[in-house]
Amino acid sequence: MIPHAVLPAVGPLDVLFSAIAPLLFMVALSFVADSTRHKISAIAVAGAAAAYLGGGLGAWEIVYMLLASFVAYRSLDSYRFVALAWAMHVVWDIVHHIYGNPIWPFRPASSAGCAITDSILVIWYLMGAPPLLRRGAPGTLGSR
Repeated sequence: MIPHAVLPAVGPLDVLFSAIAPLLFMVALSFVADSTRHKISAIAVAGAAAAYLGGGLGAWEIVYMLLASFVAYRSLDSYRFVALAWAMHVVWDIVHHIYGNPIWPFRPASSAGCAITDSILVIWYLMGAPPLLRRGAPGTLGSR
């Protein structure tokens, strides 16, 4: 656990890369049909819930995982729940940046960077996860 007085510094490159990552994710999902995009989103946010297991906060990691799993399950029905699940992850990122272990041990500010990434995703999912690029013909990936 990182002492409260020693927070990892977040540099400009941390912010830049943390903002680019969700844009790449959103562009990639623009190439699949909405129903497939929704399912992939629910699976991705469920996987993100497990990212911090063993992250230095003991039993609180399990409590978070249980709550996040329920919200991730509800994400199958609504982009608003996908947004809620990512918002919960933002809070958990900040808690880890301050009190726990970073999501990537080799990158001390990675939890703060993850909070930036996830915040951008929250906004996109609240907007209904619209494609950032125009899809092609009806035969586009996942169009069934």
